[in-house]
Amino acid sequence: MDVIKKIIESLSQGRILPYINTLIIFLAGIIILKLLTLILRKTLFRKLSDHSKMLVTKFIFYAGVIILFFIGLQNLGVSPATLLGAAGITGIALGFASQTSMSNLISGLFLLSERPFSIGDLIKVGDTTGFVISVDLLSVKVRTFDNKYIRIPSEKLINQEMANITYYPIRRLDIDLSVAYKEDIRRVFEILKEIAEKNPYCLDQPEPLIVFKGFGTSGIDIFMGVWFIKTDYLKLKNSIMIEIKERFEEENIEFPFPHITLYTGSNTAAFPVEISEKKSSKS
Repeated sequence: MDVIKKIIESLSQGRILPYINTLIIFLAGIIILKLLTLILRKTLFRKLSDHSKMLVTKFIFYAGVIILFFIGLQNLGVSPATLLGAAGITGIALGFASQTSMSNLISGLFLLSERPFSIGDLIKVGDTTGFVISVDLLSVKVRTFDNKYIRIPSEKLINQEMANITYYPIRRLDIDLSVAYKEDIRRVFEILKEIAEKNPYCLDQPEPLIVFKGFGTSGIDIFMGVWFIKTDYLKLKNSIMIEIKERFEEENIEFPFPHITLYTGSNTAAFPVEISEKKSSKS
């Protein structure tokens, strides 16, 4: 309160020049800090990962802002010790009123130390899937596939399951298929293996996985898993799905559709079926 009174008294006495100087110093300092962090990212920090660059430059920027703040206080003739004493009482009150923010802050520190993802990784948290564009202490910002900007609180990332889809350099594409019961299942397996071997985006190692899943309601269920480099996801998915459909059509392999067979027992007669044509009447 003493600090605020001192500022009001200074303004009432017409001593506005120190405040103008302080404002100029603060704005100039912010511009210099922005340029400094940009130069450091382009030169000294260029060998660091994007994640590390962001953390180091943010630390330098915020530390510089704090220094500028205290320089401004001294320029106005305000003792930093007085302000820190008032801030201690205010901080206690704000601490009780901002427990969620403190929880996010602590969670953010855990995330920074654990590093489950980096800038550019594709993550899935609950129903949200997107690329990480910023990692802060209180939250993580992601960009979804449809170009939405979403802020995820750090506490949410700590308290629930989070999947880093692009953590490893290779991934597996899982495809569920079904063929009619009349098909030669061994021949179907051979065709699927040939398709995987010829596709340029499928990796030879690990080998493609083709599994007989079981007898479905309308056909035989098959699982096919092919490995690929994580950056080729869309190219592989589009190409291999088209190739499977075209090859099955060439080989006359039937994709089953849902159907129902009615069975009334061996001693009953067949159901009578009558087909009639309905003629349209003209008035």
